[in-house]
Amino acid sequence: MCAVAVGMCSWYPLASYAAPAAVAKRCPWRSAAGRDPGCADRVGEPTATLAEPTAPAALAENVPQREVKLSFATIAPPPGSIVLRGSRPDASVEFGMRSDELVANALLNLEYTPSPSLLPVQSQLKVYLNDELMGVLPVTKEQLGKKIRAQLPIDPLYITDFNRVRLEFVGHYRDVCENPASSTLWLDVGRESYLDLTYQSLKVNNDLSHFPVPFYDPRDNRPLKLPMIFPGSPAVTQQQAAAIVASWFGSKAGWRGQQFPVYFNELPDRNAIVFATNDKRPDFLRDHPPVKAPTIEMIDNPNDPYVKLLVIFGRDDNDLLLAAKGIAQGNILFRGSSVTVDGIKTLQPRQPYDAPNWVRTDRSVTFAELKTYEQQLQSSGLVPDAITVALNLPPDLYLLRANGIDMDLKYRYTMPPVKDSSRMDISLNDQFLQSFSLNSSQDVNKLILRLPVLQGLLDGKSEVTIPALRLGAVNQLRFDFQYMNPMPGGSIDNCITFQPVQNHVVIGDDSTIDFSKYYHFIALPDLRVFANAGFPYSRMADLSDTLVVVPKAPTQGQVATLLQALEGIGSQTGLAAINLQMTDDGNQIKNKDADLLLIGAIRRRSRTTPKSTCWSRRPKAG
Repeated sequence: MCAVAVGMCSWYPLASYAAPAAVAKRCPWRSAAGRDPGCADRVGEPTATLAEPTAPAALAENVPQREVKLSFATIAPPPGSIVLRGSRPDASVEFGMRSDELVANALLNLEYTPSPSLLPVQSQLKVYLNDELMGVLPVTKEQLGKKIRAQLPIDPLYITDFNRVRLEFVGHYRDVCENPASSTLWLDVGRESYLDLTYQSLKVNNDLSHFPVPFYDPRDNRPLKLPMIFPGSPAVTQQQAAAIVASWFGSKAGWRGQQFPVYFNELPDRNAIVFATNDKRPDFLRDHPPVKAPTIEMIDNPNDPYVKLLVIFGRDDNDLLLAAKGIAQGNILFRGSSVTVDGIKTLQPRQPYDAPNWVRTDRSVTFAELKTYEQQLQSSGLVPDAITVALNLPPDLYLLRANGIDMDLKYRYTMPPVKDSSRMDISLNDQFLQSFSLNSSQDVNKLILRLPVLQGLLDGKSEVTIPALRLGAVNQLRFDFQYMNPMPGGSIDNCITFQPVQNHVVIGDDSTIDFSKYYHFIALPDLRVFANAGFPYSRMADLSDTLVVVPKAPTQGQVATLLQALEGIGSQTGLAAINLQMTDDGNQIKNKDADLLLIGAIRRRSRTTPKSTCWSRRPKAG
């Protein structure tokens, strides 16, 4: 049994909508009368001339809008800057669009430096949105070797729910006999480049068929902020229902992060969840007719038709708990503006360490189980991009130094044109492990590897030698295929020309990695594994071994702390806390075989007692 006390602090399909009003673009471009003074300055002499955009329409009045600046520092692969070369001329950044919004205006602000060795005009930077050419930026003589700032309009009509801005470098350094791999062929795109977007809200119909949209939209990469509204200080059963819903949203939001502000009988200015019964309901629902069964309903915010409320309604608190479990288990057919929950199915008991987000430790795991999207285990190109696989391990896995981790790797690749030094490099957490030559003539290559493990107990004190697996955190297994490609070149009098061909590499879905030979052991309590992995409560992904003790009349801050703790565990496991137990009677702790989670405030007098001193420790300044 383990107990943790959580204080009053936080942890570190297109929707149906009404017809949109007329939208428009702001015009930051040159006009016939001259350049708009509001446009960003460009560095260098002179810059590319861009096509004039069409005349914008007027933005609709009284329609909520928000301005968003998407910096390459956050949406581009680390470190945020992009170097385009002759052998790797393409790179892209991605962004999403919520289904209850549209983009009224889009502007790409680029900061880039071209190589001083490039041929002017023949060298250029092409910009695509979802494979549609948006514009071309020629490299002029005055720009060579200088930092350039340029703006390029993006046509909002081509923006969809998921978008990819692709930059393609066309570089030349001499008229004949070029080598695409020449070190003089480069263009550096700075991390200060950004997309400037104006989003306009849409009036979404009250239709639950797209649930959890708009309350959680997977296209939105921002941290989820979803208030929860109660008529007053919630009783224990109502807190349990809210905790289950919060953990379910946490399992959906995952890496984005999430926050659940708590309101008592108040309306926030954003989408929110409301808990109400026939006898106890917020004032803004006082005219709502009583319900005869657990009900989930989507309504407009009385103060703002662009904001939606998900009302979890019941005859009593037990109905709220039933509705919450129905949401978490996925037993409900969401359709229309309101659904009732007649009952929920009893699920098979969970097994320890079977969290969906964790690598299984009771058997070998195929790479097909580890991939998160369809094309993850393959790559193409003159120099193929690295293939990466994420490994999220339980924090109490006891990795003995004497043993390794067995990996049965199957992979395919296009043969190098000649037998040379082409190879596959394997790295773990950016640390090199081993290299293998690409010189086999077999259709499928197999390797049985033993990954070195240099980490024992995770006690938070000892430093370990890299490479090592990180317990309770995401590990990245990386495969780099390095091809020695023959390139055209030579001199003007003796020029060798040909078209380099693309290389294709694939890691087999049936490749496996096996952690089943290891034991589970960790010294507790350890708040670090609680913060990073929700452990030990996450040992049972549905929290069936967890008992949460809450105050009888919690404050808003205490309820928010409960929700923050449970959503954090849900985001780590990928599963809602469906079988969580909760009580407001401290006497039930005695002789209880469960992992205890205490929510509340420590009495001032108790803070000085030796047994509770560790509960109230605060980080030292500096």
